[in-house]
Amino acid sequence: MYKTKEEMQVKIDEYFDYYVTELGNPITNSGFIYYLGFTSREGFNEYSKKPEFSDTIARAKLKLEENTEIKLYNRDTARGAEFSLKYNYKWNDEKKQSEELQQSYTGLPARVLGSEWVDVYRSIKDREYSQYDLKGGRGTGKSSFSGFVIIDELESDPTSCAMCLRNVYDDVGNSVYKQIKWCIDELDLTNQYHCKTSPYEIKKISTGQIIYFRATNDPGKIKSIRPPHGMKINMLWCEEADQMEGVDSMRNIRQSAFRAGSEQAVFLRTYNTPISRSHFINKEMLKPNEHKFVHHSYYYNFPKKWLGKSFFVEAEILKSENERAYRHEYLGEATGTGATIFENIMVKDITKNEINTFGQFYYGVDWGFAADPWAYVKCAYNPKEKILYIIDEKKEYRNDNELTAEILLKEKGLTHDDLVICDSSEPKSISDYLKYGIYARGAEKGAINGGSSVKYSIKWLQYLKKIIINNPCVNSADEFIQYEYEKTKDGEIISAYPDKNNHFIDAVRYATNLLWRRGGV
Repeated sequence: MYKTKEEMQVKIDEYFDYYVTELGNPITNSGFIYYLGFTSREGFNEYSKKPEFSDTIARAKLKLEENTEIKLYNRDTARGAEFSLKYNYKWNDEKKQSEELQQSYTGLPARVLGSEWVDVYRSIKDREYSQYDLKGGRGTGKSSFSGFVIIDELESDPTSCAMCLRNVYDDVGNSVYKQIKWCIDELDLTNQYHCKTSPYEIKKISTGQIIYFRATNDPGKIKSIRPPHGMKINMLWCEEADQMEGVDSMRNIRQSAFRAGSEQAVFLRTYNTPISRSHFINKEMLKPNEHKFVHHSYYYNFPKKWLGKSFFVEAEILKSENERAYRHEYLGEATGTGATIFENIMVKDITKNEINTFGQFYYGVDWGFAADPWAYVKCAYNPKEKILYIIDEKKEYRNDNELTAEILLKEKGLTHDDLVICDSSEPKSISDYLKYGIYARGAEKGAINGGSSVKYSIKWLQYLKKIIINNPCVNSADEFIQYEYEKTKDGEIISAYPDKNNHFIDAVRYATNLLWRRGGV
């Protein structure tokens, strides 16, 4: 009937704004359902269970509830409103169902707890520690477990609220918010929670408990949170904690979230172990802390059906091709030595005979003019050996698109059939290149596997067996060798990639855009 939630929202707005306000018709539950085009209450209820429409219908129901409350307040219509609540809107049935579910909750079922997490769950329930660091590699269920623990906390203590954090707010919707909603559904508690997205917030209907979602790069919004009267934040979850801005930032966030909390407050941190041993969170692990429990989880302790057979196959392939990358990505080991991002660089002369054996070349351009240079690279790739070759480069300042196009065609010998992938942020420049005879296109920058394309492509480059840079390519060599993780003002390494002195790195990412988007890490 409705293809999108936006289409349904238009019809809902039309009901309240036109049918009720302009035409003066009374608000009734049956009338609302029929106006939306449903021929039965059962059909409407089935639609409300669909995830893509649940929030839209929930908001509409709240407006209907508001009308019912107004009727209850009016003595002349009190009996009619009571009838509507009881029989049309099934208010008593829903309230009774909510109370029954609340009373029957006995803790997390065994089916959602992998063997890695049983003892950790018991420890959290007993409040043996105030902080739990859950680290490791890919596919260990760290995030799922944290989501379940938060729902378990709210179900077990009607005075508890929770807060879930990511480094930036744009990452909230597709990570912690989505994870918590999945956990609610998995525990068959969907009808017990109301989820909204502007701002992201989840509320337990029967008690008013709230799960807040915030960003650590905006600490003011964390400090301004005031839980409902008589409640407190007892659970704080920091997802991808390695991306946060150092130890001091962590401490301030914890103090802000728990300032009105109790002795029962628990701080959860989940993250894939950073590759650099000098990362602040890896260095922090070396310091004894009697209040913190550190748990390192491994994917091979999980049932194959949870992750899928292909996950284990891919892990074994990487293990055979690049053991160092496997140990970091899948086992969660810190295999790097310092702040350097690329530890697989080799600079040497690539002979003409070698170049003649390469079957295909990849070309990339990062736009620039004055302060930032225009950067061009020519690459080749050996997929069997997982080796990337940077064969040629060019750096120019203050040259317009026509001049740089001429450089590519005349000096570098590109033909009209050689695809040049460019920074897509300048569509006019790409259009100019096409006009001047360059087969140009913009790089695809959309999110991939739930993360940014920048992070994904740099990891792809990190996990190659080698990146061999031709000796004459001094600009590329300098950038790749000197490229380091971001640091806080106190000099602590964090899991962030600086957007400076990386023009040739970007050009390489664009040149290989089709490779890493297709093949992955």
